[in-house]
Amino acid sequence: MTVAPEKPAVALRRGRDLVSPELFDRLTSFCSDEYQLTPDRSAAIMDQGLAFLWTMGTTGKGDMMAPSLDVDPAWHTFMLHSHEYSQWCEQNFGRYLHHSPNSKMRTTGLMLDVMDLIRDAGFEVDRKLWGFAADCNAPACCGDGPCC
Repeated sequence: MTVAPEKPAVALRRGRDLVSPELFDRLTSFCSDEYQLTPDRSAAIMDQGLAFLWTMGTTGKGDMMAPSLDVDPAWHTFMLHSHEYSQWCEQNFGRYLHHSPNSKMRTTGLMLDVMDLIRDAGFEVDRKLWGFAADCNAPACCGDGPCC
């Protein structure tokens, strides 16, 4: 009897590996300070934010994507490091990824679609950071929720 060999499990990528360890540490530290988060939580947020940005930049589906309330601070953090952010965008996508906030509600369907796109791009997805409530994103509220 012949037994088919099992396919080896493909390791999923991490968003944090899309930037240098030094830059990831600086972004995580800034995110912790700016949003009063623990270092571990900031690292998880930055990891998912980078995977989100990569997916947005490589799929051409940015107009159909939105970060979750928990992940949005990663984008704000990276954009505030404008030199690094603009270089990263240009090197990886040949263009700048603009953050154009709108009042789009973060629905269950939208967040599930975004998670699927990130997973399809080969990244680990931390489901607990892709919540569905569109509460205000203080202190950097940018049209994400009803209070803005």
